[in-house]
Amino acid sequence: MWKRCLQIGVLVLALAESPLRAQGLPDFTQLVERNAPAVVNITARKEAASGEDPSQLSEEEVPEIFRRFFGDPRQLQRPDRGERVSGGSGFIISADGYLLTNHHVVDGADEVTVRLKDRREFKAKVIGSDQQSDVALLKIEASGLTAATLGDSSKLKPGQWVVAIGSPYNLDFSVTAGIVSAVGRNLGDDQRYVPFIQNDAAINRGNSGGPLFNLDGQVVGINSQIFSNTGGSIGLSFAIPIDYANQVVAQLRAKGRVSRGYLGVALEEVDSVKAKALGLSRVTGALVNQVNKDTPAARAGLKEGDVIVSVDGNRIERSGDLPPVIGATAPGTRVHLGIVRDGKPLTVPLVIGELPGNLGAGNVAPGSAQPPAQSDALGLVVRELNDDERAQSGIENGVLIEAVTGTAARRVGLRAGDVVLMVGRKRVNTAAEFKAAAGAVAKGEAAMLLVRRGGVNSFIALPPGD
Repeated sequence: MWKRCLQIGVLVLALAESPLRAQGLPDFTQLVERNAPAVVNITARKEAASGEDPSQLSEEEVPEIFRRFFGDPRQLQRPDRGERVSGGSGFIISADGYLLTNHHVVDGADEVTVRLKDRREFKAKVIGSDQQSDVALLKIEASGLTAATLGDSSKLKPGQWVVAIGSPYNLDFSVTAGIVSAVGRNLGDDQRYVPFIQNDAAINRGNSGGPLFNLDGQVVGINSQIFSNTGGSIGLSFAIPIDYANQVVAQLRAKGRVSRGYLGVALEEVDSVKAKALGLSRVTGALVNQVNKDTPAARAGLKEGDVIVSVDGNRIERSGDLPPVIGATAPGTRVHLGIVRDGKPLTVPLVIGELPGNLGAGNVAPGSAQPPAQSDALGLVVRELNDDERAQSGIENGVLIEAVTGTAARRVGLRAGDVVLMVGRKRVNTAAEFKAAAGAVAKGEAAMLLVRRGGVNSFIALPPGD
């Protein structure tokens, strides 16, 4: 019996010393009391266009960011049918009245009102607002305000506690808590330059623009959006890292707009099949599927099929890792890209450009004349593009898929109307070149095709089997 008691005692001591031992939940009361005065409620008013009834907006007219985060803005309170009213949150960053919120909270507003915790109200001036980052800098004429302490979002790790304070559904200074679910989240092209903080603090309509605190009471993020099928919180909340927001704010204060670095490429993810076909030792990097003309990437000699694996020695593990790094680099900066081309590592020096305001891409349109030259290889019947098709799409090379006859080609989603630009590392301009390049693919190996559809290039690994 005494041996059994000794074993239990040893086990209890081990559990007591374990870093995973049960602990009490944190008490957020002091954090909230200290920081709530820095949080504000924001009301933005915009006059509706002549003859427009905001309550009759169609779903297509409602911006996606509002449907995704706020729910349906057609249901927001409107004191007047000729006026749109939206609400959000924000936080003070300096005692003389500068504060931060989201771009989409104040976008297009004719009047912005800020209400403090002591219920004083001020008309705010929008110093600068950046759609790409969803960050806006406001200024109210006040002094002696309580400012939030800004932290270091680069130190955040999944599993750490975070606290949100805001005005969900106009319920001022509501507090929710959760943990960091992930860092460096990429949410697609609309905000590809923002490495979002994912967390599960309950965020709802009206929280947008409010602060996300760590346990030290420091702001580590700006609550920006949620993913939800209902319009309410389901535990998928996303905040803009405060380190990134600070870079945006510095430019907004200095010049009222934001300049971003630019390469001039389109990217896609590398999977295990593509990694093998590209000669990578593991699944990593950002795969270049399009290099735009007269851009830093084109001038540096980047090519479709290159895989960017590092920038100045910093690893690029996924395609979503690259835009925030490049976007945060000042135009004119010289960097060194680590790439893999034809399975061989290379270093490419490059001078970062400035992101232009409008990036467009042509679509392939049917032509009036159809050249007779065709080829049937890899389970694809292709023909050459005619002059009209090349002119309308802006494509200098490629062959048009007329029919998909192979099982493997259908399985990976290839379809008539797609344009094949490359087979492996070889560009194809004619049906004969396509047939020759297809014949050069080793038996039993996947064929890497660069395919253009709807103005967008994508690499597709066509497995053997046809």
